Amino acid sequence: MEGPSSVSLSLSPVFSPPYRREKAQPSSPKLFKLPLSLSLSLLLLSLSAREEARDVERRRKRKAVVTGVVRLRFSRNTFFSMGGGSWFSMPHLFEMGCCGCFSFLGKLAKPQYPYMVPDSSSNFGDNLLQDSMYSRDGSFYSNGGDSDFLQDTDENGLPRPMIRRSEEILQQWVKSGLICREVPVKDTDTAIFSEDENGNKMVNEYVRQHKIGAGSYGKVVLYRSTKDGKLYALKVFNKPHLVKLRVTPSETAMTDVLREVSIMKMLDHPNIVNLIEVIDDCKIDKFYMVLEYVGSKWVSDDSGALSSLEESTARSYLRDIVSGLTYLHSHNIIHGDIKPDNLLVTGTGRVKIVDFGVSQAFEGDNDLLRRSPGTPVFTAPECCIGVTYHGKGADTWAVGVTLYCMVLGCYPFLGEGLHDTYDKIVNNPLVVPDHINPLLRDLLERLLCKDPSQRITLQEVATHPWVVGDMGSIPDCICTCRRNSTKEDEPA
Repeated sequence: MEGPSSVSLSLSPVFSPPYRREKAQPSSPKLFKLPLSLSLSLLLLSLSAREEARDVERRRKRKAVVTGVVRLRFSRNTFFSMGGGSWFSMPHLFEMGCCGCFSFLGKLAKPQYPYMVPDSSSNFGDNLLQDSMYSRDGSFYSNGGDSDFLQDTDENGLPRPMIRRSEEILQQWVKSGLICREVPVKDTDTAIFSEDENGNKMVNEYVRQHKIGAGSYGKVVLYRSTKDGKLYALKVFNKPHLVKLRVTPSETAMTDVLREVSIMKMLDHPNIVNLIEVIDDCKIDKFYMVLEYVGSKWVSDDSGALSSLEESTARSYLRDIVSGLTYLHSHNIIHGDIKPDNLLVTGTGRVKIVDFGVSQAFEGDNDLLRRSPGTPVFTAPECCIGVTYHGKGADTWAVGVTLYCMVLGCYPFLGEGLHDTYDKIVNNPLVVPDHINPLLRDLLERLLCKDPSQRITLQEVATHPWVVGDMGSIPDCICTCRRNSTKEDEPA
């Protein structure tokens, strides 16, 4: 290489351009001086081809191990080839942060743990408290397979019909008109970019204010509407990035985002954040979700540090959480990531549930799951040990952890790392200080019961003496679809 304007590459005579030849040793390949742009293009093409070959090899090896065709026996210090002359050790594989296809290696390399060891990718590492939207994609908790829901068995042990995927269920609900919203979400297929008189960037009617958060899927930006003057939170996604980011062997991050949109288009509840508009212009790479803006959380600062609440405030917040989550479960929706960061508080003190990026839909009463993409410290014990679990019970456990955080300002089970945290969740007893209200202690112990079959249900939580307190029972929200069905059932 003679200067910044050129790069020397080794090429066969077939691809040799008519440029001046450089002197070369007889034993060395012939070198030609190429323009920088052409050299970089060839280099990127070569890297792309190699990466594609590696992806094919990764999927082949993962499929072989999962199906039992190949039994791998190796230690953390074993080196093996991934093609193209590249060799990797076990620690290297753990640091690659790929689509999660190496999650099985953790289980093989750490057989002494009694619970599942997910792929300890550097994408989350020890970030056990991070929000799935703002800081990671949640994809590295998949236990494998193409569907989150499993085939269940009946009371006689006979298999029930195979469960359909969430996307198929949601499509059927739309066709059947099972939508709670009286005002539909606005679908916009054109994005117009401009600036206002102050030079602020605009997307259609929305004027950019500042960024709220960012993560693996995209970012959240605060915008103000020029039509009504209200603030809105816009989730901004890069469509090519979503398509390339794989979360299961057959699904990409785009699948999760589109499922989130489909779910939110159906929901209408005072304790669930409202989706206003979807902007999807096929001519651009950006995808926008326009959400109502709720400005505050009950965490004390931007670092995510928790602050304990007065018992009366915690009771009020819990009632809102239970109301919103009961609504979701009654509509066959599993949230999958209940935690303080996904619970926003309005100026009037009402809690709204946000972030449906890992939510799932189910049919009938079969909420059996195997993919656990939630936040580690809020993960239920049955999710940590790598077995199938019921989504509603896992959501209820997360409510218990959230309540514990609200009243005590700390987490009930938090280790020094992912493995240690999962070990504490599965094996450590719940510690509740002696000064806690006995009724509150009883509720915490029943919410954080490690046996999911003995864990309290949300319906029981709603009638628990501590929850009722002096506020009365939680009012039942009659949604639009239930009102419509009630009218249809009424005699003419």
